[in-house]
Amino acid sequence: MSSADPTERTGPIRPPEPSVQPGLMDSARELAEGRTTSYALVAGALARIEASRRTLNAFRQLRTEDALAEAADADRRLAAGERLPLLGVPVAVKDDTDVAGMPTYFGCDGALPPAAADSEAVRRLRAAGAVVVGKTNSCELGQWAFTEGPAFGVTRNPWSTAHTPGGSSGGSAAAVAAGLVPAALGSDGAGSIRIPAAWTHLVGIKPQRGRISVHPHSDAFQGLTVNGPLARTVADAALLLDAAAGPHPRDPHRPPAVDASAAARRDPGRLRIGLSLRPPLTLTRNAPHPEVLRAVTALAEVLARLGHHVEEARPRYGLIGLSFVPRATAGIAELAALHPEPGLLDPRTRSALRTGTRLGGRVVRAARAREVRQHARIGAFFDTTARGGPGYDVLLTPTTAAPPPEIGAFDRLSAWRTDLAMTSACPYAWPWNVLGWPGVNVPAGFTRDGLPLGAQLLGPSRSEARLISLAAQLEDDRRWYEHRPPAPDTPGV
Repeated sequence: MSSADPTERTGPIRPPEPSVQPGLMDSARELAEGRTTSYALVAGALARIEASRRTLNAFRQLRTEDALAEAADADRRLAAGERLPLLGVPVAVKDDTDVAGMPTYFGCDGALPPAAADSEAVRRLRAAGAVVVGKTNSCELGQWAFTEGPAFGVTRNPWSTAHTPGGSSGGSAAAVAAGLVPAALGSDGAGSIRIPAAWTHLVGIKPQRGRISVHPHSDAFQGLTVNGPLARTVADAALLLDAAAGPHPRDPHRPPAVDASAAARRDPGRLRIGLSLRPPLTLTRNAPHPEVLRAVTALAEVLARLGHHVEEARPRYGLIGLSFVPRATAGIAELAALHPEPGLLDPRTRSALRTGTRLGGRVVRAARAREVRQHARIGAFFDTTARGGPGYDVLLTPTTAAPPPEIGAFDRLSAWRTDLAMTSACPYAWPWNVLGWPGVNVPAGFTRDGLPLGAQLLGPSRSEARLISLAAQLEDDRRWYEHRPPAPDTPGV
């Protein structure tokens, strides 16, 4: 067998099939065993993406020629005996992530220059052998829980194209849920991985701040935003997390390394889990949707059946929103000020820019200084050493208060009304961005109309391993990966 000709690999080779996409681990295993080729997997992913453009519109940019060339090179390396965790496996990254030679639009309109270098996360994915096929759609500067905008149109939910997949990592979520790619990288500044994961029936991991580098940013959105994986299974999400994790030399946050893949194979033990259905204090008073409460309560019952101690609990969030708003709007202002054509930005973005500019400086510094006290107050929920303390291992909450909204639900709303509507639909996720702690969305079932719902497993600082182990145990019981959305071209989807 010639190592220069990947078509001479032994075993049955699967041709590109637009309707089939194995998972991340399965793809890596089949490549290593010679049962498929990287070229077949990458070409199949690109074919599926093109076929779904009019129905889902998950991608902003593709790397068609470069990705196919990298796939052919991966096949030569595999044939020569080289092995890496993701060698030859197609993946996608979000539109806010630098990929050398491609503009980083981050959902914005206008002409932007191509990035001169890969972000640290992309560099690490490439070092693990992954083939980046393209960049997925995001709402403008990652502000909203929907993925729609004049720059790229509307990204739709594979489970129902009349509904949003969520945001801001909506393109990544739609791409994975529809099986266009086996896994994708997203980012999460207020739930932007966990919310679309919940609304598309995926596992979405928001890691500890600093677990996956945000370089070339040093502290994205004033420390709120982290990068993380979206995948159909816990093991796939853990594998992508392991591949992308690690600091850039100039990163300010450098948590100790964690082996997420090993955690996904480990029994979590018997845990004390607090169920909290009441969201943190917000300016909205809308109650969670009854089907959300039903789904998350049913998940709590599963956890109890699996041997965990589950009881209702109320973490002391306090006025944590007073820390979130200045940091979030200052982050938007910092990015919006760099746009070469500010007149093209959404009026709501320009409003956030003005607010962030007013709240910058001293107010942001004060908001960030509160984090130490917030860690202590909310951390007491998990403190097993404090006398009389609750000592929970994990907090279980809904990921969202509502099922996926319809496409266009936020059209023509003012900035203030958009924020209120989003806060009403998604009040549960953002406190963990203020804290910088990890959380995992797991599928929690469906509404009676077949729309996906999710639940969050939340933990204290650096608790990814425990959360991933618990999520994997739930997955073994619930087998949520067996449920797939209808084909994109199905009438009435």
